[in-house]
Order: sequence, then C-alpha cells, then structure tokens
Amino acid sequence: MSNFKKVLDTYHWDDQWNSIQQKTTLDVETALDAKHPDLEDFKALISPKAKAYLEPMAQKSRVLTRNRFGNTMQMYAPLYLSNECQNICTYCGFSLTNNIPRRTLIDQEILKEAAFLKRKGYQHILLVTGEANQTVGVNYLENAIGLLQPHFANISMEVQPLDQDAYELLIQKGLYATLVYQETYHRETYKVHHPKGKKSNFDYRLETPDRLAKAGIHKIGIGALLGLEDWRADSFFTALHLNYLQKTYWKTRYSISFPRLRPFSGGLEPKVEMTDADLLQLICAYRIVFEDVELSISTREHARFRDHITHLGITSMSAESKTNPGGYAVDPQSLEQFEISDERNTETIAQMLRNNGIEPVWKDWEQLHS
Repeated sequence: MSNFKKVLDTYHWDDQWNSIQQKTTLDVETALDAKHPDLEDFKALISPKAKAYLEPMAQKSRVLTRNRFGNTMQMYAPLYLSNECQNICTYCGFSLTNNIPRRTLIDQEILKEAAFLKRKGYQHILLVTGEANQTVGVNYLENAIGLLQPHFANISMEVQPLDQDAYELLIQKGLYATLVYQETYHRETYKVHHPKGKKSNFDYRLETPDRLAKAGIHKIGIGALLGLEDWRADSFFTALHLNYLQKTYWKTRYSISFPRLRPFSGGLEPKVEMTDADLLQLICAYRIVFEDVELSISTREHARFRDHITHLGITSMSAESKTNPGGYAVDPQSLEQFEISDERNTETIAQMLRNNGIEPVWKDWEQLHS
C-alpha cells in the first residue's frame, strides 16, 4: 500500500542539506530557465546561491501566478473552536503543560462566531482546535460541520490527525479541505518538540495526507513550522511530500502554507531564523516549480510583508484572524494560540488588495473557475 513514509525513508536529512548548500549559480540559472523544473531545481532555488537571483525569481513567480490564478486572492478566516489539547508541544500556546483557561465552544457560541465572519463576507472558513480526542473528537467535529455547512461555501479544518473512516464521515457531512502540518520532517527534532501525546507519533502524522486522499478529500494543505529546523532542508522535504502526493493522488488539489515560528505564552526562540527575504525566496521557488499549487499566507506575517507578497506567488490569505476560541464575538480576551502580526481588519485588507489591482475572492477557486 502506498504511503509517504516509504519515500521519506529513502532520503537522509544531512545528504539533502548538503546537496542544497552545494548548489551553484549555474544550477540556479538552469532552474530558472527550465520548462519543467523538478525537485533538484527546487533545491537550487532555495539554496544560498539563489539569494542573488531573488529579483528574477520574483518576476517569474509573478507572471506564473497571474497566468494561472488571475488577479485574484482567495480570502479565508480561521474559526477556533477549542484550545483544549492533550499534547505537549514546545512551541504552542495550547500545549498541555501551559496553565491556561481551557475553552471549547458550544453550538450557540460556534454560530455566534460564524455570524461575525459571515457579516465580514467570508464564505471559506477554517475550523481549528487543539488535539483533544475526548473533547473535540470526531463527534464534535461532525456536529460543528453540520452546524456551519448551511452558512458557508467551503469548510476546511486544521485539527488532530484522524483515521481514514473518520475523514470519510466528515467529507460526507460537508468537509472540503484539511490542513495538516508535519511541523518538521527531521525525526529527532520532532521528538524534542513533541515529547508527549498522540502527536508524538511521527509516522501517524506523516501518513495523514495519504489517509485524507484515500478518503476522497477535495484539497489537502501541508507545510512545516519554519524555525524548528533548518528551513531549507525542511522545505525540501515538504516539496518532496507535495511531489509524491501530486503524483499518487492526482485528483486531489493541494496547498502549501508558510507558518513561521511566532511568540506565544511561554515562548520558544526559532532554532534557525528565517528572514523576510528568505521567505520570499521560498514562496517564489514553490511557484516556479509547482505552478498550480495554492500558496497561502496567514496573519502571522506583518502587514508590510503581506502587502508586498500579494503579487509574487501567494493566492490565499487570511485577515482579521483570532487564534483563540470565541475570539471574534464570544470571548475576545481568551488566550491566543500564538501572536498575530497583521492586525488590520478585513475591510482594510480587501481595500489594500484592490488598490494593488487584485480582487478578493470570498469563495474557493472551484466556484471561481468552474
């Protein structure tokens, strides 16, 4: 049976890190000129040598993005349902070891939060929870999707990894897409940051996109938490994962997100700093090598960077995000999962996009292009 673990086990982290470091300016130029760039070209484009080519990379990324997606930006908003969690994660405000008030929204509170987002114009929402199977397990998620499905065009979720039969059930109820980040593809570093809880099972998390695709999900989002490990190596392994998924489950659509480690209550400093220029380089590399993949940026990033990146590869953007359960209308003071950086409201972001010649789209691409 096909799964990504078999592919990953044939690669060694240090070998790939060295390969990226050794890419030459000729490799970068070859990658920029390639008609059908591959994973070796991706390595070249995220390598240190490619820093000097950021302008031509950005220009190529701009053209490819506009040709494929037009002058549009898909808008979405996260809806945090619960901050209860059974995992210990060193970088997360919801970690089991953090002594914080825990909250899980009940039906009326879910609908109140939804009504706020609906008034803002959102048709695409992302349901987010901590990983607590007893509190926010399949039954809770099934109920939440059932409550919200009549009110939104697209419902996605970012919750604990589930078994295939659970995904099949939720898809029947109206689940459209699921985001699941491996956090880091470096096994030993993963162990350090996930010492307890179901999330400590590296392989079960790794194989979640396989289970999702086999269940028939419409779209899968993957990514690494940039800062836990060397961002170049982790990004290569994320691209390797994407490449495998696209070839194995070609009917499914995919998105990549770029979460950089952000401050939270308790704090964890990034192991490796990723500058704005580094992140721009990575976004452009993805667009050049994976022309059709959706690339998403959240409010973790500061306003100036988000304004700048709108033309250079990004196709999906959140706005006015609250990372605490009930944060929009029920309980704005509850503890956030992490600090956001771009705190502008939805209307301001939409106007910024229009000023840049980009039309905000409130439904998913499927409706836009069908």
